[in-house]
This record gives sequence, C-alpha cells and structure tokens, in this order.
Amino acid sequence: MAALIAAGSVFFPGLFLLSKKGLKHTMGWSEGDAAIVSTRLVSSVQAIMASSAGCIIASSCRDIIQDRHWLTDTYILFATPYFAYDIYAMFLCDWHKLQVKDHMEEEGGRIRSTRAAVVGYLRRELLMVLHHIFMVAFCFPASLLWREGKGDYFQGLLFLAELSTPSVCLGKVLIQYRKQHTLLHKVNGGLMLLTFFGCRVLLFPYLYYAYSRYASIPLYSVPLVTPWQCNLGAALLWPLQLYWFALICRGALRLFITGRSKSPQTTLKDESCLKQNNGCTCHQEEGQTRRH
Repeated sequence: MAALIAAGSVFFPGLFLLSKKGLKHTMGWSEGDAAIVSTRLVSSVQAIMASSAGCIIASSCRDIIQDRHWLTDTYILFATPYFAYDIYAMFLCDWHKLQVKDHMEEEGGRIRSTRAAVVGYLRRELLMVLHHIFMVAFCFPASLLWREGKGDYFQGLLFLAELSTPSVCLGKVLIQYRKQHTLLHKVNGGLMLLTFFGCRVLLFPYLYYAYSRYASIPLYSVPLVTPWQCNLGAALLWPLQLYWFALICRGALRLFITGRSKSPQTTLKDESCLKQNNGCTCHQEEGQTRRH
C-alpha cells in the first residue's frame, strides 16, 4: 500500500517537472507556458490511465457486486496522490496567468503577492479545490475500505469518468494559444460535450440503474438499500457534474450556434470552473474549458 502511494507521489509531480523542463528546452517556452501545458499533459495522462483501468475492471466483472479485480485497489492507491499534486499544479497555473495579466501587485514583496495569489486562487477555484479534498478525504477511504471489497464493477465505471479529461485539457491549451476558431477546437469541443455527458452526467443515474437490475428492485428504492457512503458521494458529486456540464453547453451554444466568442480574458475566467481532472475522479479535472 505505502509503495503504491509513494509511487504515485513521485510519478505525477515527476512527470510534471520533466514535461516542463522538456518544453522549456525543446520549444523555448517561458516558465509559465511550460507549466500550464505540463499541467494539462499530466491531467491527460492520469485520465488515460484511469479510463483504461476502468475499462479493464468493468469489462472483467460478471457479477457487479462480488467480482474482484486486482487493478481496482492498485490504481486507487496509485492515483490518490494525484489529487493533492493537482491542487498545487492548478495554483501554479493560476499564478502564472495572474503574472501574465499583470494582476499581481509589484509592491509589497513576494510574501504579500503569494498571499494574494493564494486567496484569489481559493476564491476562483473553491469548488475544484473542495472536490479534490473530498476525493482524498472521503472517496479514498470509501473506495478502499468502506466498500469491503465489493463493487469493483462500479469502481471501474467511476474511473471511466476521466474519459472526458483529455478533451478538456486540449481545449484549455487551444484557448491558451487563442485557437478558439479552428476546426480542431470545434471538433474537440463536440467530443468533450459527448464524453462529459456520457461519462459524468449519465454516470451516477446508471450506477443506480445497474444495481436495480442486479438486485431486481425498483429504481426508486435503490437509495434506500445502498450504503450511506454511496448516496452521500453521489449527492455531492453529481450536482457538480451537472453544473459543469451546463457551463460546457453554454460555451458550445456560443461556438456552434451563434458563432460568437468571448474575449480571451473572459474566456480564461469562465474556463477556470472545470478542470478534469478530473472525477471520482476525475480532473479531472476536470477544467477551464467552458467554451466547448
């Protein structure tokens, strides 16, 4: 257990640092640009790993309650440090954006600027920070301990929520380089809309539906027989997905129907609501890509 957590604690920050250094040397990018793109890259890598694990687990479980798969607990332990890392990575992105837009006060020294940046970051990204803390403080023990080795199938489905994260991250990179009107951005936006709806919005209702079929009970009675941890997790996480999906739809409406777009400054502000990371994960982070 400790070895897997340690591996994740090294892997995700290490990949970020390696990517940032590589982009600075090979592309000649600034510290801020390299850090922001590296954050997107790490989130995408984590999402691909989680989605792959989820697909393997869900497809391997015939009995959705009793069947076990070794990859379930393994990936939970490995991926949990990602959420702690991502809180700091999001802060770095926010910090560099403030520097680029000259929102940092030059007077008052580094301490005052850091405090102002932290306060501003928490104010803008409070939902995402709370989401990540909830993933570590609640979802980690719920997934690893409280379910008592049952329901690997459902855990695999939850991993699949990360499937929308790569398109979210690509959208943020395209916005960073002001490519909002390209065909790639439009195609990526449509893909993000579909994957987010299928893997996040529909996910929680499907979990209850799948159990109702397994137990041969009415759908409305499922919350009455499922553990309180499951109901609490769904009650807290699903509304966030609906909120973020509504923002995605608003951006898609502008992009595909009206053809209008916000200014880059307004876009970046709106995009800060969705990161994906990322979902129960699960970036994850989900992102700042409301315009898709």
